[in-house]
Amino acid sequence: MTTRDGTVDSTMLIRHLTFFIALAREGHFAKAAKACNITQPTLSAALRKLEEDFGARLVLRGQQFTGLTPEGERVLAWGQQIVSDYESLKNDLTSVTHGLSGTLRLGVIPAAMPVAGFVTDSFRDAHPASFIEIISMTSRQIQGGLDSLELHGGITYLENEPLERVVRLPLYRERYVVIARRDRFEDEASIDWQTIRGCPLCLLSTDMQNRRILDAIAESHGMRLQPAIVSNSFLAICSHLRRGNWISIVPHTLPYLFGLSPELVAIEIAHETPSQSLGLVIPNRRPLAKMTNALFGTVTKSNLAADIEAACLSA
Repeated sequence: MTTRDGTVDSTMLIRHLTFFIALAREGHFAKAAKACNITQPTLSAALRKLEEDFGARLVLRGQQFTGLTPEGERVLAWGQQIVSDYESLKNDLTSVTHGLSGTLRLGVIPAAMPVAGFVTDSFRDAHPASFIEIISMTSRQIQGGLDSLELHGGITYLENEPLERVVRLPLYRERYVVIARRDRFEDEASIDWQTIRGCPLCLLSTDMQNRRILDAIAESHGMRLQPAIVSNSFLAICSHLRRGNWISIVPHTLPYLFGLSPELVAIEIAHETPSQSLGLVIPNRRPLAKMTNALFGTVTKSNLAADIEAACLSA
């Protein structure tokens, strides 16, 4: 922002860019103002000031927000980077004397939620003054969050539908087990795909990558998964397993997170079923945000794979 003497007010520029980014994210003037804890007239005035200083119309205005102009899209991309770098610089300077502080924003796919605590506990041990925000996201949403610099990192699949423009750090390999009522498969050490075919299934919905992986595995065995109940939440899946005669195919880490009631059992799937690599992804850019660099360093120095496997075996 330019002042009357022609100099740039960097603090005001960052503030106004933050408002602009919030509007692009929320897609609604009132919601963006609420997210920024300001009034809608204050938001509108900040956007007009941005447009005046850049000499371009940034927002398509009607009775309500309808999108960004081409110039607005370019300002958004630069603004996200500027605001991210500004926050990283502040965190970097603060960490010199007070240790790393601020908020680590981590996107995690639902299938990886059982292991999120392994990562964040290690991070907090190394950086006790930090605050951590964990957001449940699809892998595609994580890609968007990393591209927009709204996330410092993500935990997702590394090989299946891999993300772009990221650095990958493997954490563990996901296997799959069937969860069912104990009296349904009381003496079975394993279950094959043909038996699964005839069971009442409760699975994740197809917008979740875990489900798309299972669909591909089932197809390789000459069958098509046809669940009667689907959800984008493992919590809903577990609720149905506890209540009815449903079965589900889940990552081997899920029993560690939710535990198994006495009436439920986790059964290995017979025949060789491919496993999937999951791990940490961070933006492939330099310099890295201080939080991102600290996250990557923490995971690199920890033996999380052994900890995760040991915890799941004992579940």
